[in-house]
Amino acid sequence: MLFDRNEPRNAPTRASHGFLTRDGIAPGEFRKIAHEELARYPNVQVRMQTVIDVRKDGAAFRVATEDGMVVWARKIILATGLKDRLPEVPGIREFYGKSLFSCPYCDGWERRDEPLIVISENEHGPDFARTVYAWSRNLILATNGHYVVSRMHRQKLAAKGIRVYEQKIRALIGREGMLEQVVFEDGTTERRTGGFVAATWSHPSPFGQMLGCEFNAHGGIAADDFGRTSVRSVYAAGDAANIVPAQLVVAAASGCRAAIGVNSELIDEED
Repeated sequence: MLFDRNEPRNAPTRASHGFLTRDGIAPGEFRKIAHEELARYPNVQVRMQTVIDVRKDGAAFRVATEDGMVVWARKIILATGLKDRLPEVPGIREFYGKSLFSCPYCDGWERRDEPLIVISENEHGPDFARTVYAWSRNLILATNGHYVVSRMHRQKLAAKGIRVYEQKIRALIGREGMLEQVVFEDGTTERRTGGFVAATWSHPSPFGQMLGCEFNAHGGIAADDFGRTSVRSVYAAGDAANIVPAQLVVAAASGCRAAIGVNSELIDEED
């Protein structure tokens, strides 16, 4: 049984990239195709419901939904993804997923050679900017009021022609999600048609903690190559296990591995 409340991390974007045969597909269309393919299997049930409680009860797991449904399972796969937290920039969500993105390996090619901005409030901003530079040399780095760029990094960025703005961003200007200008606190204006944002993230559900799973150094649910967590019969896949890079095709591959892990464990138990 698959519980899906239809709140995917990539919902804001218009197109997903990097998944061969599905390059450029809208996330909603991708999910529609996935559900249609699952419907071919008579032993797969899909429930568009929100799970509110998962707990170990004897040899099984009790799963309860917000509308009162209760099911029992021998194995659990946590594929709950992550939730992005964006920098505090006025209007940023209007542009996120349309002309501002989180992953240059997912959307860098489509923004190549454009005047771009990297918005990062942490010390990893210079490295993020250097990555984006591979697709566009017309680039600025904005730290939105955070003084996190060292003198050494500033010099390296300057050598590439990447300018650094440490003042706060007052406004993002554009139409229908397409960025046109960035206005800084002192009134300085930069023409930008897109860019990348260093988002932080959190888990959208507490199931990993509720089940007693260990977490890795990056805050993801710790899992081995086949999705096995520290709790027997509990598996994790996709962004919930903090798979890097956070790409659709990589998450799908980790889901396949977790399925193999579950199946292998079930076979061993039958023996």
